[in-house]
Amino acid sequence: MRLLNGAELSEFIKERQARQVRALRQADKIIPKLVIIDCTKSPVIAKYVALKQRYAEDILIDVDYRVVEQSEAKVLIHKLNNDDTVHGIIVQIPLPDPSQTDEIIREISPEKDVDALLPNSPYDGATPLAINWLLTGYNIDLRGKNIVIVGQGRLVGAPLKKMLENSDLQPIVVDENTKNPETIFADADIIITAVGKAGLITSDMIPLDCVVVDAGVTSDAGVLKGDLADDVYERQDLTLTPVKGGVGPLTVAALFDNLIRATYSAKNT
Repeated sequence: MRLLNGAELSEFIKERQARQVRALRQADKIIPKLVIIDCTKSPVIAKYVALKQRYAEDILIDVDYRVVEQSEAKVLIHKLNNDDTVHGIIVQIPLPDPSQTDEIIREISPEKDVDALLPNSPYDGATPLAINWLLTGYNIDLRGKNIVIVGQGRLVGAPLKKMLENSDLQPIVVDENTKNPETIFADADIIITAVGKAGLITSDMIPLDCVVVDAGVTSDAGVLKGDLADDVYERQDLTLTPVKGGVGPLTVAALFDNLIRATYSAKNT
């Protein structure tokens, strides 16, 4: 078994980001600032926000965590759009009322959309970017490979498919409506799963010597779990992300890369 250690790679990225932030603070007297808007009151979301806050502290970025009612989100976003000290805005999804997601997200100014949820956002989605960094960092060649993406959500699956297609790759997406998915899995060289359903992908679904990236996350009895079942980690022939420290740390790093880019863009306007 070969593990794709995203936590290790993220440390190299963090060092570079810390230098960039020091330059902004010392030379330009600018403190990069991210505002996270949370309407969910979810303990899982709170755990991920805490990870972002700790990472930001390490590289001297300010994070303002706002827990508000969904009805208050649009007014708050409008205020933050007009605040020059704020360089990035995130709305945690899924919202309590998902039917308002697009309406609320559209309120974010594109230049502050560091989660890349808007169609005209100048940034790449954090998790798709993290997956790309992870595969590149471990010299996983995607050319000529059968790439299967499990799930096509707006945060990972859909933007990852677009990112790969923009690199002249042809990933196949599998979701709950796919007929005979086992035939697609059987030919896969690389499987990237991002559904958020614990134990969804079992060992018998994965062909020999496959590369498997688990970007899914859900809470199971208060424990955060990915999409891979436990029996997958008994396989010695696979190259895969570990239970902890795979895509997650790089996703946080990618988010703050977008924020630093947003800060530099604001400085130069």
